[in-house]
Amino acid sequence: MQRNFLRELEEWKNKNQNTPLMVIGARQIGKTYIINKFCKENYNDYIYINLMNNKGIIEIFDEPINTEEKIKKMELYLGRLIKEETIIFFDEIQESENLISALKYFCEAEFPYKIVCAGSLLGVKLKRFKNSFPVGKVIIKYMYPMTFEEFLKAINYEQAIEVIKDCFNKNKKMSNPIHEKLLNYYRLFLATGGMPIAVDNIIKNNLEILKFDNNLLKSIIEAYLADMEKYTLNYYETIKIEKIYKNIPNQLAKENKKFQFSKIEPYARRRDFETSLDWLIASKLVIPCYFVEKFETPLKGFMDEQKFKLYLSDTGILTELLEIPRNKILLNENFQYKGVIAENYVANELQANGISLYYWAKNQVAEIDFLIDTQKGVIPIEVKANENKKSKSLNYFMQNTKKDLAIRISANNFGIENKIKSVPLYAVFCITK
Repeated sequence: MQRNFLRELEEWKNKNQNTPLMVIGARQIGKTYIINKFCKENYNDYIYINLMNNKGIIEIFDEPINTEEKIKKMELYLGRLIKEETIIFFDEIQESENLISALKYFCEAEFPYKIVCAGSLLGVKLKRFKNSFPVGKVIIKYMYPMTFEEFLKAINYEQAIEVIKDCFNKNKKMSNPIHEKLLNYYRLFLATGGMPIAVDNIIKNNLEILKFDNNLLKSIIEAYLADMEKYTLNYYETIKIEKIYKNIPNQLAKENKKFQFSKIEPYARRRDFETSLDWLIASKLVIPCYFVEKFETPLKGFMDEQKFKLYLSDTGILTELLEIPRNKILLNENFQYKGVIAENYVANELQANGISLYYWAKNQVAEIDFLIDTQKGVIPIEVKANENKKSKSLNYFMQNTKKDLAIRISANNFGIENKIKSVPLYAVFCITK
């Protein structure tokens, strides 16, 4: 499968390959696959080390000797000499804090080491790092589940991507039959989500949703829950993390989508769950979207960290947790969580494009789903799951802020009217900074 993250790896190779690269992302999003593919295709000498099943390397880096001696012992243990053209991929590096600390040595050494590392829950490990983290000596990149653009490539419909981008840039309507076809692919993507194993399964089943193996997403959720137990401080923290995670779909269904700790359990307070929430955010299993009081750049300067919405990292996982029959999504039937899933999808797509998420609301008068910082200033975004040209909140916002441009994401075709740019749900990947 083609992944856009390959561009990040190529940029690192061309500009900074002597500085170790650390790839952070959730479990089973395809980190190992794409890094392994990159290393094999770009280097003649490649060493792959998975610390989950290679405890010997962990023991070597735990020894009270200098890093140069540790590297010599590692070469002896592996039976491999590290040459100038060698690239080393340390997978599941979160298993060794001492190896993470040693990345500083790899960066500063006269010998041109080429190191890539990745791991599930690596963000959590760094959040609770006890050793000295090599600040400024490591390049950190974030990777996410597949986007809809990558999904189109995977199902061999890549030819549509440039057409979508052209319509987006020129506000030009897509031919209606193609528009409907792309909406059907979008709904299929909502149903399966962007986890590579899920996308691969639907492709092998000729895009027939009734043949999709639901157990794949169940197993991923089970693996996430197992990680919550393995990488937490104690049993009570595990329970709290799991409660937050499973409560997110219900909170998104509220009219006021702001996350409320009191909805997790009776008398629950923020201070009781704050550490657990930090764990989920660091793990990349959830996406925070923060409330802002002003609509000025930079939005981060006006955000309220006490008010936020939470989205899940993948729509397939969301639909699995909600136990929504996938054919209902593909048939475009109306059901309670239809808008929630569409909004979660947009959050996923924007995050994958490196866009920080913010929102705005005024009591029960209006709510803007997303506000984004761009080169053209702050742009409000409203999300509709169906063909809907009514934008009460968006119109209120535009009238009271005098903004020159807003975006409505819906099942409608491309176009622009009254300063509101219409973007079909399948074209969210075109929205960039």
